[in-house]
Amino acid sequence: MSLRLRLSLILGLAFLLIWSLAAAWMFRDLRHQMMFSLDQRLVASARMVAGLVDQLPPLASPGEGRRFSADQLSIPDGMACQVSSLRGEILARSHGASDQLDDQSTGFHDQMIDGGNWRSFTLMHGGVRITTADRHEERESLNYSILLAASVPVVVALFGSLAVLWLCVGVGLAPLNRIRDALTRRNADSLEPLQVPALPRELQPLLESQNQLFLRIGQTLERERRLTGDAAHELRSPLTAIKTHLQVARMTDGGARETALAHAEAGADRLHRTLEQLLLLARVEGSLSFDDGCACTAGQVARMAVQDASAADRHRIVLDLPPAMADARLRMPSALAVAALRNLLDNALRHSPAHAPVALSVSDGGAQACFLVRDHGPGIAAADLPNLTQRFWRSSQSAGCGLGLAIVQAIVQRCGGGLAFDSGEDGLRVRLQVPLHVM
Repeated sequence: MSLRLRLSLILGLAFLLIWSLAAAWMFRDLRHQMMFSLDQRLVASARMVAGLVDQLPPLASPGEGRRFSADQLSIPDGMACQVSSLRGEILARSHGASDQLDDQSTGFHDQMIDGGNWRSFTLMHGGVRITTADRHEERESLNYSILLAASVPVVVALFGSLAVLWLCVGVGLAPLNRIRDALTRRNADSLEPLQVPALPRELQPLLESQNQLFLRIGQTLERERRLTGDAAHELRSPLTAIKTHLQVARMTDGGARETALAHAEAGADRLHRTLEQLLLLARVEGSLSFDDGCACTAGQVARMAVQDASAADRHRIVLDLPPAMADARLRMPSALAVAALRNLLDNALRHSPAHAPVALSVSDGGAQACFLVRDHGPGIAAADLPNLTQRFWRSSQSAGCGLGLAIVQAIVQRCGGGLAFDSGEDGLRVRLQVPLHVM
């Protein structure tokens, strides 16, 4: 169902309901007023007859019959009138009046006469009783005619309103149609911001959200293209080296062969680590969930990161974990927290001298837990600090694949943490901030 049809149906049903209630109210009031007017006509006719009776000569003695004719009553068509004395003697009766017309009491009455319903009014005046009446059937016929005449404009106005509503809804939805047409005309590969002039204020957020989506898609595609190109370049080198060392091993014997095989194995290890880092980066930047449902503490993350660090150098890591922070609950999946901290430790171990220690300290940062990793390497030039989290960027002294800090940055952005670098002559200090659960 189209939006135009949906809106028209909803508003049309609301119009129908309101108009029906208003019409029912109007017709009920109209019927009441019409019945009141017909009753007043009976009263006016009775009083008119009373005035005519006053103008006639006085009544003769009892038994002399009528003193005036029915034509002298001047009763309107559709009504009956009867004039009688207080003793019950009929003095005059209009044409169509029944001899069963009850006039024993004054006021309004509903009577059944000759199988038909009548409405009557009796008036006592000057020693005579005057009764006027009309049929309910004629009243209802008149009522139906009036209601029919009044309902025609109402129905015409209702359907006219529905037609105008349909047109107005179409005009109101025209900006959405312009957005649709603009999207239809776009090239499938186009990611430029959508330009639709003269949009209503309510649709501006929709257009802005659409343009932000195009921007994010463009950034994602650009990032994936860069990743694909960099990965192809980075993987080509170890693959070429492995192939070369294997060819050397095939052509040589003895120590040279063993050396070539060792170099090939080292290249395969480097290739394996690069692929693992690429897979982890893709998972972190994607929509996959790392939440295992178990809360982790700062102490657990620090110990597991130390345990997962480079096996040959993990003994060089000096952990400073205050008891107050050991049980602090982190608001981050444990797999991501451990991966981020492990990458920082591996990076520090790789850039520190062979026997120099690497310090890992945990401190309270208010709503965050602060993990500070400090090495004793040559440090990083201030101009190169912004490049540390770029994919495949490596300093001249680095032997890694250039993905470790990029993964840490992606984890921080995903989980709302913080990452800061401070380089000095005594080494590089990296501060990783992880949100804490607020109790």
